[in-house]
Amino acid sequence: MRNDDLEHLRDLFSAFAPVAFKAMFGGHGIYRDGRILGIVVDGVPYLKVDEATRGDFEAAGSAPFAYEARGRVVAMRYWRAPDAALDSPEDFRPWARRAWEAALRAPLPKPKKQAAAPPRKRPRAR
Repeated sequence: MRNDDLEHLRDLFSAFAPVAFKAMFGGHGIYRDGRILGIVVDGVPYLKVDEATRGDFEAAGSAPFAYEARGRVVAMRYWRAPDAALDSPEDFRPWARRAWEAALRAPLPKPKKQAAAPPRKRPRAR
């Protein structure tokens, strides 16, 4: 993804809150305060959706990000940001807020387990 595209997205989020982008799986994750609230795939922003916000995205004509795996289509909980929201930071703000609220309701990922340290060798007694 081009830096210009990421800067445009950063600008769209500016009326809501500062965000960070992290490269992942050929796209980028969009984060606020360490929580993911969206993804960018092929230059298209998708925002986090849950049961409380899905109806708003459906009513705006949005659709979920989906990919094919093992011969079946897998839809994720990230929906395309409505086209009308991409016109200005003010138009985007309510959609960013919905994504943030969904992110706050989602459980935090479990921390990764650290590998156990190898056992310490005892010195031999003489």
